[in-house]
Amino acid sequence: MDSHIKKVYVPMTETGFYILLCLREEAHGYSIVQQVEKLTDGEIRISPGTMYGSLSKMEKDGLIRFVREEDKRKIYRITDLGRQVLDLEINRIKRLYRTISEV
Repeated sequence: MDSHIKKVYVPMTETGFYILLCLREEAHGYSIVQQVEKLTDGEIRISPGTMYGSLSKMEKDGLIRFVREEDKRKIYRITDLGRQVLDLEINRIKRLYRTISEV
């Protein structure tokens, strides 16, 4: 993983985190929006502009890849690089949780 990717994505925004988390399975933008709302009990709502801007940037940076088009919707999936970034963020969150628990 190059330093640019690490600098841009670690730590991640909640939006980026949830997008990568959801793309462990193939999905399109609107289904990700719905899944994130469900996972967060409606606390996080990703707007279409934010969603499609994030998908475009993540695809350009190689974190996700376009898989196919289905009913005029682009289906994406996380890449190996995206999994590495997601794993770094999950480990960072776990460390924060451990620290909070110890205080």
